[in-house]
Amino acid sequence: MPDYTLKELMTIAAAREIRDGDIVFCGTGISMVAAMAAKNISAPNSVIFFETGAIDSLLEEVPLAVSDSRVMFWTSVNGNLADAFAAMQNRVTGPHVVGIMGAAQIDKYGNLNSTAIGDYFKPKVRFSGSGGACDVASFVGRTITFMQHEKRKFVQKLDYITSPGWLDGPDGRKKAGLPAGGPASVITNMATMGFDETTKEMYLTGFFPGITPQKILDNMGFEIDVSRAKEVEPPTEYELQILREKCDPQRLILG
Repeated sequence: MPDYTLKELMTIAAAREIRDGDIVFCGTGISMVAAMAAKNISAPNSVIFFETGAIDSLLEEVPLAVSDSRVMFWTSVNGNLADAFAAMQNRVTGPHVVGIMGAAQIDKYGNLNSTAIGDYFKPKVRFSGSGGACDVASFVGRTITFMQHEKRKFVQKLDYITSPGWLDGPDGRKKAGLPAGGPASVITNMATMGFDETTKEMYLTGFFPGITPQKILDNMGFEIDVSRAKEVEPPTEYELQILREKCDPQRLILG
């Protein structure tokens, strides 16, 4: 099998979650490279857009921020923040809109905290907060979340709910008045996780080569079902070629 880095494996694992025709709302960093990889490998009809209003950018180079002028190159629509969030909340296309997110904490229902660790008024650590993350989690058809796989990040109870997942279970979003949608997958530096269709609880879908399900559980603050998990397929030579030569040849994100 070809040699690859952990970051490349995470990126390809996320790219495989993006379907042809999806409208992908993403930020910068690994989420952007994953969206670019999907468009160049398996989802040529996907559309990438950014909160700054750039919709369907050509992305011949990796932008380093959503305000980087490269996100505006050869766009179908060069709009603004309102245009981007209108596209995200359009329920005609809503089921096909996927948001790629990150956070400091996640619980078993996919709720995310990117606001503070500890008491909100006297936190141990204060983060940048929601930005558009709460809107993305509330309105898009499904979300993909990147996390580092650590016990302090996979917690029984969030210190603060910044972005809603399945809230408290199967009817949580409906009771809160949110539209259909919710978290679909979580990708870490050890594994991939999904959410049970009935209970909406997180479960293990795949473990990375060389990582055991037990090691994954040992690095979580709550138990998940591992019985359905399979080893994640490593990136193919073609996937790596596209990733390295087309998406991020300067290794700005992949290192």
